[in-house]
Amino acid sequence: MGGAGAPEWLIREDAGQPVLLALYLRQVLGIRSPEELPHLRGIPPRANDREETAQALLERQWREYWAMTVEPQAHPSLVPLELVDGFDTLLALPSEGADELRAAVTPFGSEAVAFAQSANARYRRDASHGTGTAYRAYASAIAEYERQIGRRAHSFELNVQVLPLSQRGVWWIGSLTIAVTDGLRGDVAAFDAAIHPIIAELA
Repeated sequence: MGGAGAPEWLIREDAGQPVLLALYLRQVLGIRSPEELPHLRGIPPRANDREETAQALLERQWREYWAMTVEPQAHPSLVPLELVDGFDTLLALPSEGADELRAAVTPFGSEAVAFAQSANARYRRDASHGTGTAYRAYASAIAEYERQIGRRAHSFELNVQVLPLSQRGVWWIGSLTIAVTDGLRGDVAAFDAAIHPIIAELA
């Protein structure tokens, strides 16, 4: 994106099934982290009845799994990953140090996979109706930013996860990754206003 020798920007947009699966598990397990990120719509959060130490351990293991899921290259596992039965290829956890999380998620395999596949299919259906609009939304925000500051945008990468969250907004979920509500993503004017500060931060 950009001519020869010009700064380049790379934006990847998706509703990644592994990310959707992780957020589904977060909700049904009663995990609070990351606290600023709203819940998924239509999935009742679990009432938390674990002891404090058990909950803290589960939260820590889930945070490590979440970081590996959102930005796997920035957060590689120090030990081999093993697929978890019942989750197709969508869930792999470290072979050591994730026993409590593995045990806790096991009962939710089929429903978690079904949710992730359904939400991803809905995103793809919505995205196919606006072919080319995803690129234009980002290109126009970058062009506007360049006009405001009077220079070309620096090269940058951004990953965008479009998610069925219960509140409209944009949240950083990794160093190069944001989550945006599907409803906001579908509102051209509101999304344009919301993405401007993100572009300004990166470019």
